[in-house]
Amino acid sequence: MIHRVVSRAVFGAATFFLAALILGASAQAAGVKPGDVISAQNADQVKDLVPPGVYYRVKHDMRMNIVSSDRVDWPPPYKEATEKYSAQVRLSNDHRSLIGYAAGQPFPLIDVNDPYVATKLMWNNVFRPLQSDDYDLRFFDCQSEYISPGHPQRIIDDIEVGHYAGYNLVGRTEVEPLPIDPDFKVTDRLWLFALYPLLAPQDSRGEGFIRFRYGAANHGDDTWTWQPGSRRVRRLNESMSTTATGAQEFDPDHYSGYNPKTEEYNYKFLGEKEMLACVHAAHSPEVTCPYDGGGSACPENWEMRHMYVVESTPRRQIGQASGALDSKAVVYLDAEVWFPPYIDTYDQRGQLWRNDTFWLAYRDRPVPDARVAIYPFKREFVVGASEADVQSGYSSMCYLPGQHTPERECWYINMGAIDKQFCTVQAMTKAAP
Repeated sequence: MIHRVVSRAVFGAATFFLAALILGASAQAAGVKPGDVISAQNADQVKDLVPPGVYYRVKHDMRMNIVSSDRVDWPPPYKEATEKYSAQVRLSNDHRSLIGYAAGQPFPLIDVNDPYVATKLMWNNVFRPLQSDDYDLRFFDCQSEYISPGHPQRIIDDIEVGHYAGYNLVGRTEVEPLPIDPDFKVTDRLWLFALYPLLAPQDSRGEGFIRFRYGAANHGDDTWTWQPGSRRVRRLNESMSTTATGAQEFDPDHYSGYNPKTEEYNYKFLGEKEMLACVHAAHSPEVTCPYDGGGSACPENWEMRHMYVVESTPRRQIGQASGALDSKAVVYLDAEVWFPPYIDTYDQRGQLWRNDTFWLAYRDRPVPDARVAIYPFKREFVVGASEADVQSGYSSMCYLPGQHTPERECWYINMGAIDKQFCTVQAMTKAAP
């Protein structure tokens, strides 16, 4: 059985690679070609190649450099784990949860005719190859402003944070314990997340945010914030933890692409499509777009990619995403990276509300002058993220790593840089300046 799965996975990879070879022709047929520069003046050329939220950005002069498509390979340990464990994975009887998952990609064989393909795609999004064990981004910043084509950047809020970090207890592929931390059987925690301490602005200095995700379908996230002014830890209920508060410029469910609790949503497969995305960014740290008032990163390299498109809607039962502010989200999953380079969110009236766009770089180190965070293979790094309210034009652009960080290594992924203790309320409060 494992041999058959591996053979199909290899065949699928070969098929996708062949498809990638003709993407240049596909791009040209669709109205763009490598070498084109897309701006507000010729935005209509990409209208059918990006989601509505990204088209809004381009119409407001976020500029794209169109480049040739290039392949993205998974980290070898993640690929090996997929070959070893994927044959034992299935959905639960209610088609919401995973059964038998250990590490790697849960569902490497995607059948678009499968009635549960959308749910399987979203579980692939959860256990993606980007960061399987642990990660620590040291020093990043977010700047908020109104998107204003033709005007200089006018920063409304400028935030600096010391750590964006997480520890996964399940799906580990590179750092012991492998593939599952024994603590998972005791606590049922899938992963731990830490965002602290806030370094700027001064009036919020020391704030932080801790979040735990659990394996049980009906066990919501545990979330705590630290407010150093009152020296008080505040525990948030699940609906409060899905909206930006304190040190959070983003909705936390969009910190890592699309990241709400999987079982709390219903999914509908909308299809697959060749679209433009940034997965081979030229810059790290990212550059502030000088054309749209700083609301995005540009100009940057965009290329044709194969996307799976999934509609996500909150389950309205009591205790399940009852605090969701959106009516739906449309998630676009890159078929190689298994990370959504953009997500469009719609309000309760069904109108486009927010767009989250992510810029990714594929390399063996997060920044060109890294001396420690150097990997034996290329991997993807998220180097920029922007959440824009398309109804008001308010945008928060985050630079990952920060543009002026004193830490020159920045992204430490699957290096054992942090442990479970780092992602605790006690560590968060102790780190507050």
